[in-house]
Amino acid sequence: MLALASALLLGLLLGARHALEPDHLVAVSVLVSRRATPGAGARLGLAWGLGHSASLLAVGCTLSVLGARLPSAASAAFELLVAVMLLTLGGRAVVRAARGTVASPSPSSWAVVRQPLLVGVVHGLAGSGALTAIALAGLPTLQARLAYIVLFGLGSVAGMSALAGLAGWPLARLAGARTPFRWLTAATGTLSLLVGLAWAWSALGALARS
Repeated sequence: MLALASALLLGLLLGARHALEPDHLVAVSVLVSRRATPGAGARLGLAWGLGHSASLLAVGCTLSVLGARLPSAASAAFELLVAVMLLTLGGRAVVRAARGTVASPSPSSWAVVRQPLLVGVVHGLAGSGALTAIALAGLPTLQARLAYIVLFGLGSVAGMSALAGLAGWPLARLAGARTPFRWLTAATGTLSLLVGLAWAWSALGALARS
């Protein structure tokens, strides 16, 4: 029982750490740069976490119930989808910076949370195969595997919401200085493009091998 509780706690902590994966950080950094307030950043991170957890739970729980693993071709296809998303986010950020329209208002509406929610869904799909494999290999019962996946998702929600909220503080101060904020937007967009290209190269290689 103690070992099981430790494993579930580890799932929660690993979920919070999972929010720090490079593709997650890059995508959310681009999104946060458009909502330069702590509150808006936290809401954005929460929306990302909910979308991430929703797809993670849908795929991970289904695979756990079936006792199956995600095919390598499907996993590579999800990673390629992440790459396309990073390239799209990065390209838009660079275009915004070039035009000088680097930030936008952050009303509490579906329009604000829709994009980070969808970005989180894509990230969750890409991570569901590996998470399920860990749960199947390390936990003895279906209930324990499902609990691990749920706690992992909750950890990712908390981790990204806190991280995006903290990022909003310096961005809120920087938003008043238009030129530095514009350069920051261009930098995050360029980083997203570079990471997207690297992700695409890796995913295409995995698809070719599957």
